[in-house]
Parts: sequence; C-alpha cells; structure tokens
Amino acid sequence: MSTSPVCSIVIRAFNEEDHIGRLLTGIMEQSLDDVEIIVVDSGSTDATVPIASRFPTRILTIPPHEFTFGRSLNVGCSAARGEFLVFASAHVYPLYPDWLVKLIAPFNDPAIGLVYGKQQGDGTTHYSEHQQFKRMFPEASTIPQRHPLCNNANAAIRRSLWEQRPFDESLSGLEDLDWATWLLEQDRSLAYQAEAVVVHVHNETPRQVFRRYEREAIALARIRREEKFGFGSFLRLYFSNVISDSKQALREGCFIREFWSILWFRWMQFLGTYMGFRHSGPVTDEVIQAFYYPNRKSVTNHSSGRATKPIDYTSAIQRNMSTNLDEDHE
Repeated sequence: MSTSPVCSIVIRAFNEEDHIGRLLTGIMEQSLDDVEIIVVDSGSTDATVPIASRFPTRILTIPPHEFTFGRSLNVGCSAARGEFLVFASAHVYPLYPDWLVKLIAPFNDPAIGLVYGKQQGDGTTHYSEHQQFKRMFPEASTIPQRHPLCNNANAAIRRSLWEQRPFDESLSGLEDLDWATWLLEQDRSLAYQAEAVVVHVHNETPRQVFRRYEREAIALARIRREEKFGFGSFLRLYFSNVISDSKQALREGCFIREFWSILWFRWMQFLGTYMGFRHSGPVTDEVIQAFYYPNRKSVTNHSSGRATKPIDYTSAIQRNMSTNLDEDHE
C-alpha cells in the first residue's frame, strides 16, 4: 500500500450488525475501487466487528465513554490516506454502483470543500421521516451551495481541509453543520449531489427520535448561539407539520395507516428540539425553514431515469458470501 487511494471511506459504527454488511457489500460493488475502508467502532457488543472483518477494512476502536460523533470521525480521518474523506453512516447503503464517482465529482471545482449526497428511506422508514428526506434531499443538485446545511451520513470532504480544521469533538451532534460553517468562512463552498444516492435505514422508536432531535438541538444552540426555539415554535411547527404530512398522506391514500405515526413522530421531533434548546438559547429563519418547516406543496421522489442500474444486493451479497467461504477454506 505504497500509493494513496483516491478516497478513504470512514464508517462510524456501534451495534450495526443488521446493516453494516449491506453497506460494505455496496462499497465493494462500486465502479471506483481505488478506495480504503476504515470502520471506527465504539464498543459494539454484537456481530458488527466480525461482519466488518470479512471485508477489506481497517477496524479502529474507541471506548464507548470516549465517543462523540466528531471524535469518531477524527479518529478515522487521522488514519486515512485518501485525498478525499468519504463519510457513511453504518446504516446506509448506496443505491447505485457509481455512488462514489458521483459523490466526489464536484471536487473538480477547487473551491468546493464538501459534497453531500441524496438520502432516501426504505420500507421501514416512518412516514414523516420520508417527508423529511424529500425536503432535505431534493431531486436536483445544488452546485455550488452557499449555506452550511448538509449531512455527513453520506458526504465527502477534502482531507487537506480536515487537516486544517478537524471536527469539533465536544458537540453532541451536527458536527457536519459546524464544519461546513467554518468552510464557508474560508471562502469555500459546498455541493449537494443528488445523483450520489444512499438508502438511510432509520427505524427508530419514539424515544430514539426524541433523543436524536434533542441531541441535535443542543448542538445547534451551541453553534448558533443567537438562536432560540421556544414553546410557541414547538406548537406551531408540530401542528403545521402534522397538517402537511396528513394532507400528503391523504393524497397518497395512506392517511388511516400512517396517521398515528405522523402524530408521534412529529411530537417527538419537536419536543426533542424544544428540550434541546432549553439548554441554551435563539434558530435563524434560514435554519428553521430548512430543518423544520413543512413543504409548501406536495413533493414526491420520482425515478431519476438514469441509465445506471441499481445494485442488485441479493446477488452481490451471495457473491460476497461465496468469496468469504472460499477464502475461509484456503
């Protein structure tokens, strides 16, 4: 391994035995194979590490009590050798074999320091989470992007820029927003690449949804200290999103099936946000619009009409299992 790969893929993992094998299989199916894969595990007690060990990965570990999202990324980035650092949540998987090619393509513009790709749900995704994905990750790319909203469950940055400014390890979340804010302050820009698609598996309990949004709100209140999210914002955004989701569900003919899910998901989302902001104080109109407000019109994810065929995971997983069995017998 005397030459550096084009990109290093850093995967944060904790008890992801149900998902990490699919992600790693999808990486092995990519048309860009000049990559290294680094898994940063923070104390998994299930089969996450044994599954990851069956793939060409480097596995790094950190004690659970030392985990933050920023620290986990920094540990992986410190070990990486690629020109570009690609970040993937352990519970996402690429939809197409050109995911990596599409994700790093905007770096042809030297002014771009961060690229993030499209995310969509699957059959286990809660209805309101589907609406979140549709709003935050539209069909059209934005290159360049002049605001810092992004998501590093599917993203890439230049390693040279990370060396200048690692991720903030003290934040409870939104380390990507914090880093992108710094990037824009350096007169660089972001890019949203809609063709770099992953499926993000979020089958969370109500308590997990609450904790996720509380954690992010605590971080957002630190990053944007002038912002606030009061009880009035909580009620207004809860009811406006429930109404928006319900109207969309009626149009799609699934209102009765999804209504309870809409009620509890939006309640936990905005209650978590409200409780998180009670730790500190003001959210600008731009951030509130992007993170919280419902769509003003119906949004539907349409087929991209791309010539590239999606990855056939059934066949890919079978091939990988056969390869592993052959290697085990050698």
